[in-house]
Order: sequence, then structure tokens, then C-alpha cells
Amino acid sequence: MFRRIGDWLRRFMWGRYGGDKLNVFLTVAALVVCLVGGIVSRLGVVGALIGLVLDILTYALLFFALFRMLSRNLDARRREYNRFMNLTAALRDRKNRYFRCPHCKQTVRVPKGRGKICIKCPKCGEKFVRKS
Repeated sequence: MFRRIGDWLRRFMWGRYGGDKLNVFLTVAALVVCLVGGIVSRLGVVGALIGLVLDILTYALLFFALFRMLSRNLDARRREYNRFMNLTAALRDRKNRYFRCPHCKQTVRVPKGRGKICIKCPKCGEKFVRKS
């Protein structure tokens, strides 16, 4: 019986995007918003209104995560995932700091903990001083 259910699920998910780190983030964010909404909704009339808005936000986050998981538009989901990974790269990279060139806006990565350093932009050659 469980084998048939597993086979059906594999056939159903064939050609669909599935889960990734962005879906995990959306689900955890929905859980946090749900918990905050439950706490805030007990604070009177204004809290109930804020709790209602947070409940709607929770459902929207969960719906978007489910939509992404069941989507067959793989290119669009990969673009969303790459955008998410680029936005969170600075949070995941603890060994480097990221700065923007004041001239051309190129992102430049430098090692952390080197004190005040002169950074040369690889794109335009502009030099600027920052503390790493």
C-alpha cells in the first residue's frame, strides 16, 4: 500500500520544481509569523487586527512555498532561487565583507579582519578605503 502511494507521489512530482532552501525559508518565516500573530492577537482589538493581518501573511507565505514546489516553470523558480541566494550570500559568508564601488556600483569582496584597507575595484579601477 505504501509503495503504491510512493509511486503515485513520484509520478505526480515528475517535472515539478520540488523543494529548495527558499521554500524552507518561506515555511520557517510563515511559522514565525504565525507564532507572532498568535501572541499579538491576544492584545485587544488592535492586536486582533494585527493578528489577522499576520495570519493572512502566514497563509500567503505558505501558499507561495507550495506554489513554488508544485510549479512546472523550472526556469522561473531557478531565477527566484538564485536571486534569494545572491541576497543572502553576505549572511552566509562569514570570512569576507562585501562593499560597493562608489563609482560603478560593482560589488567587491574583501577578507574580514584586515583593518582599514585600500580596495581597488576590478571593474573600473577606482580605489576606495574601507574598514574590513
